[in-house]
Amino acid sequence: MSGEFELIARYFTRPVRRAALGVGDDCALLKVAPGMQLAVSCDMLVEGRHFLSTVPPDRLGHKALAVNLSDLAACGAEPLAFTLALALPRADDRFLAPLAQGLFALADAHDIELVGGDTTAGPLNLCITVFGQVPPGQALLRSGAKPGDDLWVSGTLGDARLALEVFRGRVALPGGELDAVRRAMELPQPRVALGRALRGVASAAIDLSDGLLGDLGHVLQRSGVGATVDVDTLPRSSVLAAQPVALQHECVLGGGDDYELLFTAPPGQAAAVRAAGAAAGVAVTRCGTITGERGLRVRDGQGRAIEVPFHSFDHFKE
Repeated sequence: MSGEFELIARYFTRPVRRAALGVGDDCALLKVAPGMQLAVSCDMLVEGRHFLSTVPPDRLGHKALAVNLSDLAACGAEPLAFTLALALPRADDRFLAPLAQGLFALADAHDIELVGGDTTAGPLNLCITVFGQVPPGQALLRSGAKPGDDLWVSGTLGDARLALEVFRGRVALPGGELDAVRRAMELPQPRVALGRALRGVASAAIDLSDGLLGDLGHVLQRSGVGATVDVDTLPRSSVLAAQPVALQHECVLGGGDDYELLFTAPPGQAAAVRAAGAAAGVAVTRCGTITGERGLRVRDGQGRAIEVPFHSFDHFKE
């Protein structure tokens, strides 16, 4: 296998179309539309922590970019470019070719281009920084939720956590169902179009990476409010819905890796929220209410309080 710079040239160098300067210099140069603000986010995927060693390389490339695009979606930003810092135990064509293929397939789907980064030898680790643009004053933030706002979520929740429990040996699923939940875990779809459609509609937003309870907690803290979550309304797949209720609650409330959008909006914006979901081709579900009273409460369909004996994912508590 050739060296570091040949590796970059072979797998990660493509002509740029939107950036002023891409891979090959000390810095990339980005062009932001006049009057726009730059949105920047960074996420790292570490083998054994964020993904299993058995994940196919093309899916790993997809997910590495998807989790970063999800941050742009939560901000309502339009993707522009990204950088990739990659640590590899060895330079292996059989790994790198599909990794790059999965990475660039998602990049092309969202019209975002690789403009630089770094490679080194070491434990497998992918760190991506994304750059997007958003009109001033229109970015979706965690701090805008108000008492009386409705709480909404996109897509379905919990399948990625269910897949993890299969790999842990806690749950058994037949082949077709395992394939479906494993796809949710390894090929998340960032809700970029929905995030952009929610600008001017949603009052606050966050993407679900560490579990609904934990991520909603960030919104409540930044906004200085509380919330009531109606657990029975949280959308889930038919595979998860067939599991015991306690496991369903654990997956939809505490499971991570969903990469759906959790957002708030005034009740008068309900029609606009549904129109945004329809325009983006993503289902949206009302799942609770923002309250003036601090704290997070979970209740069932009969209005009874639900005790939550688990917590969302935390890198230093797992």
